[in-house]
Amino acid sequence: MAIKLVAIDIDGTLINDQRQITPKTVAALKKATAAGVKVVLCTGRPMTGVTAYLKELGIADQDDEYVVSFNGGLAQSTSGNVIVNHSISFDDYADWENFCLKQGVHSQIETRDYIYTTNQDLSKYTIYESGLVDMPVRYRSMDEMARERDQYIVAKAMMVDEKDKIDTALAHLPQGLRDRFSIVRSEDFYLEFMHPSASKGQTLKTLSEQLGIKQDEVMALGNAQNDNSMIEFAGIGVAMGNSIPETLKIADVTVADNNHDGVAEAVDKYVFNVK
Repeated sequence: MAIKLVAIDIDGTLINDQRQITPKTVAALKKATAAGVKVVLCTGRPMTGVTAYLKELGIADQDDEYVVSFNGGLAQSTSGNVIVNHSISFDDYADWENFCLKQGVHSQIETRDYIYTTNQDLSKYTIYESGLVDMPVRYRSMDEMARERDQYIVAKAMMVDEKDKIDTALAHLPQGLRDRFSIVRSEDFYLEFMHPSASKGQTLKTLSEQLGIKQDEVMALGNAQNDNSMIEFAGIGVAMGNSIPETLKIADVTVADNNHDGVAEAVDKYVFNVK
């Protein structure tokens, strides 16, 4: 079955360690687009952290090209038409935030426009995320947020702290909270919480169905835990050579790492059947 949609994670997959798409990968993806294949960036980032790459690939501001952001919390055309929108309720966020406070772990939420944190002492990982996704940070106390709760559309919440602190918090996370979120580890220092219906795999499935594309016509590429659901969904699930062991185990195939054109390798092999 011919591949009609290629779903690609950004960090550690599409871009190299210098946060660049290599010329070979750009060329392979533009060739796929020219052949009518949908190239869909599927990322934990908000749209602000995706736009530059869409422009580089020549698929920005299009009604018939698509992005999955916030780890499946939002799917939209690259021109901004929303297809899937799973946001976290303020009550669920407030309970989660209280747990983070008790655990002494830094936290933040992301909306479409801002990163918000209740921590006056900003985590260095909040600052890092702000620069990575080109999104400003706003401090708000919980009282302030509660008074203006209707203005916050929470795409995802994140624990942002040292690995051992997040490990400890996760070990103590009560089942009642676990059941209210979809939870993925995107980095040692990021534990992400989304609406329970949100995952890259589920949102990619919904998008594919709306486009009339069958499961075995989808290829998905990733390297980390938050990519696993779409790798498992796709007809061809591809792990990058730099993937975590869990992702390598579930993938159908493995290609070169993000610094050695693994994405281009996969497109050549499985979209264009280049041996």
